[in-house]
Amino acid sequence: MIQLPDLHISTLPLALEAEIQHKIDQKAKPLGSLGQMERIAKQVAMIQGTLTPQLTKPVMLTIASDHDICEEGVSPCPIEITWQQCLNFLHGGGGIGLFAAEYGFDLLVVDAGVKYDFEAHPKLIDAKVRKGSRNFRHEPAMTMEECLKAIQNGRDIVASIHAKGTNVVGFGEMGIGNTSPASALLAVFTNCSVATCVGPGSGLKPEGVLHKGLVLQEAIDKHGISDDPLVNLSRFGGLEIATIAGGMLEAAARKMVIITDGFITTSALLVAHAIEPRMVDYAFFSHQSQEQGHKRMVDFLKGEPILDLGFRLGEGTGSAVAYSIIKGSVAMLNKMTSFDEAAVFNTANVAKASCKI
Repeated sequence: MIQLPDLHISTLPLALEAEIQHKIDQKAKPLGSLGQMERIAKQVAMIQGTLTPQLTKPVMLTIASDHDICEEGVSPCPIEITWQQCLNFLHGGGGIGLFAAEYGFDLLVVDAGVKYDFEAHPKLIDAKVRKGSRNFRHEPAMTMEECLKAIQNGRDIVASIHAKGTNVVGFGEMGIGNTSPASALLAVFTNCSVATCVGPGSGLKPEGVLHKGLVLQEAIDKHGISDDPLVNLSRFGGLEIATIAGGMLEAAARKMVIITDGFITTSALLVAHAIEPRMVDYAFFSHQSQEQGHKRMVDFLKGEPILDLGFRLGEGTGSAVAYSIIKGSVAMLNKMTSFDEAAVFNTANVAKASCKI
């Protein structure tokens, strides 16, 4: 199995869990009454190994690439939309341009493999490995060299933002046709049938979804499924998916808070998890996408989506919106008054479930 160099991801400090939980339970509220926010606060505290976690300089990485699998009619949209939307994001447009600004992210657009030559821009990172992944119905999407280069690019980008003080990274993507590699990776890594992994993406009609599934099944039958996750990624993935997977692994190694978006970024998380299972402890599932395979991904990874708003846009929009909940959860842990501070009788020791404040 191919190994990634210098990748060391720590197990979360379980010895601290009881102390964090005690601090949460001493807040002036009924036990467990803030639901998921209590779970989120505890996870952030364990990631950082402290009772007083801090979220600093959040960055959104929207990573883009094109896909030659589109030659098979798996998307109703022209591939030119990829580069056009990237330019839109760079000028603050699109859903992610709006939400990144609204929720306090520094948005960076990463060109991992777009079929376009961008002019330099302060918010654009040139990490282009090649112009688009290959048509994996006929040949592997990437050579192993290209796949490893994309993964290393993701690692290097995250290392760079971490060095500038960022400890929160959200991931988004842009790439016409990229629900096809994501669906193929879901089928390969979870052994689900292709039919249960494929959805309409950006607007396929039922007959288009059926055709897409047949194309992906033919590709999987042609290339086979490897025991090595990197081989599977190179066969069926995309350059943005590989870059995101590398970024997620590096973020976990650096004990950063990782916020995934929807179907595509969670397919990258599937890959990263297969490479190093411990990394999923550093990830937050921002929302439940409407793309049908996303729930299968989340369930396989034993995740719990923070939001369910009917999103299926991508770009990192779910990651940005969910950050407000993560931020509030950490504020609860750090700033919410305790029973002692509020001079309120601590109900934690009596009638836990029945007491109301």
